[in-house]
Amino acid sequence: MSFDYKKEYKEFYMPKNKPGIVTVPCMNYIAVRGQGDPNAEDGEYKQSIGLLYGIAFTIKMSKKGNRQIDGYFDYVVPPLEGFWWQEGVDGIDYAHKERFQWISVIRLPDFVTKADFEWAVGEASRKKKTDFSKAEFLTYDEGLCVQCMHIGSYDDEPVTVARMHAFMESQGYTLDITDKRLHHEIYLSDARKVAPEKRKTVIRHPICKG
Repeated sequence: MSFDYKKEYKEFYMPKNKPGIVTVPCMNYIAVRGQGDPNAEDGEYKQSIGLLYGIAFTIKMSKKGNRQIDGYFDYVVPPLEGFWWQEGVDGIDYAHKERFQWISVIRLPDFVTKADFEWAVGEASRKKKTDFSKAEFLTYDEGLCVQCMHIGSYDDEPVTVARMHAFMESQGYTLDITDKRLHHEIYLSDARKVAPEKRKTVIRHPICKG
């Protein structure tokens, strides 16, 4: 049975659709940075997803090749995630998606070292004849957060965010979004296959006490 991060760490990937407080440990990710409307056909965001999955599956399938990664165990590739912000905007302005700045990520298993990652970038580039060098090995320590499962369209997220913030304040916390602690989304539904009103997205915001 392959290790499934969503099932083994339900507190991070499968929260209830009501706000809760969680402390997220430090994790390593495959990351690609970019900007622009994520819905743009052939845009930078959609290209970034191809880079992420290309490297993710190169690492996952390494067991069948010459690269035997120390500590490797079979696993399900974790879900796509994203950190989002807009310069000069407090929160998110959904009317101007062209202003989005983002870091698109997929979690790496803990056994993957930076050297393993760099091997995967080179291997994916060689096999797929595509430049994967834009991808980076990112370590992110998220810490204390408020989170909630959002069910519905991405454009309807502000309703869920408002509930999260009201809950956070009722528990004595304040929002702590900075240039180092960002609006975070985890995508549990494939947007190409699931109707907008049924999509499941974990929304997470950094907070601090008082």
